[in-house]
Amino acid sequence: MRFVKGHGTENDFVVLPPGEVADLDAGLVRALCDRRAGVGADGVLRVVDRTVDIAAADGLEDAGPAGDVRWFMDYRNADGSVAEMCGNGIRVFARYLVTAGLARPGTLRISTRAGVKSVEVAPAGDVSVDMGPAERRPDAKVVVDGAAYDAVGWSMGNPHLVVTDADLDSLDLSVAPAVDPPAGYPHGVNVEFVTRVGPCHIRMRVHERGVGETRSCGTGACAAAVAVMAAAGERTSYDVDVPGGRLVVTWHDDGRVTLAGPAVLVATGEYPGDPRATAVSPSG
Repeated sequence: MRFVKGHGTENDFVVLPPGEVADLDAGLVRALCDRRAGVGADGVLRVVDRTVDIAAADGLEDAGPAGDVRWFMDYRNADGSVAEMCGNGIRVFARYLVTAGLARPGTLRISTRAGVKSVEVAPAGDVSVDMGPAERRPDAKVVVDGAAYDAVGWSMGNPHLVVTDADLDSLDLSVAPAVDPPAGYPHGVNVEFVTRVGPCHIRMRVHERGVGETRSCGTGACAAAVAVMAAAGERTSYDVDVPGGRLVVTWHDDGRVTLAGPAVLVATGEYPGDPRATAVSPSG
């Protein structure tokens, strides 16, 4: 099985080339993402050529006809669950398409389970994606180590709860934060904890559903920046520092949110045999 390893601000992914895997089941995803017995990653990006294998591209009801958008990003979390969208993942996905000669640098349109996204890819350097509009979701409380925090709900194609003005250095995110009331997010939610660094500049840590704490989360950075901007009554660009680096989030006057930052391919390889034969545990 051929694969490529990439990351966006150290939010890392196994990229599976077109036609490499016919059935991407949860066990295979967990095995590939295993950091001890697999390749190791926060998730898997399967590159689906919709002109060849439309049957593999489920969840495309709003993505337009196959002849309109060729590439579909089939994204799975490290635990094998399906996710609607991944901001860092789609930027790595687009960088792979250009590096592999499957697309030319410039504007790429990529189908996701959250609709079609437009991605700007230069021959080298940062990659920017139009994430579409941010949408409000129900607010809730999140509980970490017995402490309850008020959290603001936003969606970037997938659900987020954002805690502003948190003490990032004291948080233990090894266990998923509890959500109260849980009925507001029956399929789980990503939780971001944010603190201000300065004007238009925040720091963030995140617990991603189906993965755990990650070094970065693109949709989470967007949700966090939007939550802070909404509270301040502004729409502008924010630097978002995550443990894996820096992202730039812009909330435009028309409601669109763009995300920009590095998207790096670090290795290519071939997995001998079936990764599931040596899997130990999800994600590590």
